[in-house]
Amino acid sequence: MTVSVIEQAKIQAQVLVPLVKALQAELGELRANALVRKALGDLYRRFGEEFWKAKNESDLGKAVSSAFRTYARDDALAYDVIEHTHDAFAFDVTRCAYAEFYKALGEPELGFLLICTADFAAAEGFGPDIKLTRTQTIMQGASHCDFRYKRGGGRSQ
Repeated sequence: MTVSVIEQAKIQAQVLVPLVKALQAELGELRANALVRKALGDLYRRFGEEFWKAKNESDLGKAVSSAFRTYARDDALAYDVIEHTHDAFAFDVTRCAYAEFYKALGEPELGFLLICTADFAAAEGFGPDIKLTRTQTIMQGASHCDFRYKRGGGRSQ
């Protein structure tokens, strides 16, 4: 039996939340968060590269849809697909158990740092022609997260 991504995130939070809080107290929030973003960014970028190579898929919509189902497993996410083509996959997350978990901990800003920023690093791992645009997240208080993956295009957080 494999552990779902949402369960992995809950387990990791037991170590990462106190670690990041200690780093913030010692180094200051900006410096600590930059350090965490870099370390986790490198890790998730490699995950994205490995996933893309393993999929060996030229259809962006098919590949990203497959990856996203992994993160949505165990009812972790509810989402509506907006566009699904060879060169694009766009969707809105309308319910996020990751955000619910971090909000229950009273740490949504750490949830954004530890969970949401990984999306961009993983997308970078897919290759230089794959871009993710997202303008809002549930973790930061929005009604939904707007993920837009495209071959080519822009990047924003």
